[in-house]
This record gives sequence, C-alpha cells and structure tokens, in this order.
Amino acid sequence: MEQLFELDWQSEWQGMPEFVQNKEEPFAMVRVRFETQEDLEEFARLIGQKLTPKTKSIWHPEKQKVSKQRLRWRDAT
Repeated sequence: MEQLFELDWQSEWQGMPEFVQNKEEPFAMVRVRFETQEDLEEFARLIGQKLTPKTKSIWHPEKQKVSKQRLRWRDAT
C-alpha cells in the first residue's frame, strides 16, 4: 500500500491537544401533528419560525446557522 505521507504523522503530532466535539443533544423532543395546512401555519406563526409540510425538526428557540466560511482554517503564510 502506498504511503500517503512520507513523515511519521504519529511522531509529528505528539503533544497536540485532543479534539473533542460534543454532540448537542436536545433536552426534550415533542412530536406535534397537524390536521390541516392552516393549523401548521398558525403554529409556525405562534412560535415565530418557518415551517413547511417537509419540515422534519426544528430547535426552539430557533438556532442561528453558523456560516461555514468562518470555520475554515487558513495558513498565515
């Protein structure tokens, strides 16, 4: 098998901090069912969020999406 890196990455990464990303789990989940489109629209208005018949889940209060552009790593050189 061809080696991807010529360097021994394990020795190069000694002392580096471990990356841990905890999965954000909800405190509670509630399934809500609507008989009509009007009921769905009324509920969306009441909670102040956009909902469609295709909406599978939401966070409440609504979470702002983080721009992926801000998450990029750039070399300063």
